[in-house]
Amino acid sequence: MSFRRREKPLHERLAEEGGMTMSTEATRDIAPWNQAGVHGVPRPRQWEAVVTAEADLPGDSVHFVTLEDRTVVVDEDVPDDQLAPLADAVEAQLNPPYRAEGTRRDDRLWAVGASKIAVVSIAEEIGGDTVELAVREGVVTQLVDGAHGFGSVPELEVLGAGMPSYVVRADRIDGNLWEVAVLPL
Repeated sequence: MSFRRREKPLHERLAEEGGMTMSTEATRDIAPWNQAGVHGVPRPRQWEAVVTAEADLPGDSVHFVTLEDRTVVVDEDVPDDQLAPLADAVEAQLNPPYRAEGTRRDDRLWAVGASKIAVVSIAEEIGGDTVELAVREGVVTQLVDGAHGFGSVPELEVLGAGMPSYVVRADRIDGNLWEVAVLPL
């Protein structure tokens, strides 16, 4: 009976001759793609400030906008003075103007999320509550409440001045006050 000593595999012998050392552990278990972690694109944050406050309000949710002069515009049928505790709590972290949404957490406890907004006054009468104005290489497209609008709103077009292509979205807050966002294309 003859015993033959088994030689190392060719790739290990060549690695040793080249001065490399081979790991004896399974590389599958230490590969970075098997490690726990966060993958993909993160979601943008929804709120710039999140606070809690106690207030006696009806319902389970409330939506409001606080203007720069601290005037509160409420979407629901809630007296402004009852919203003061929520607005004061937000303003400890965020200066007006902002849009806020409150959700009841307990009998009197409310959680409120708020984000800064840009507010403009538009003198021209617009027959709707939402305007989307897109300007692409000089071509202007306007939607009012989702339907194609005719004419122009110079107060919105000037917001994108200096950009070759942009979109302006405007949502009516109250009367001639609008919340606007300008995004480049």
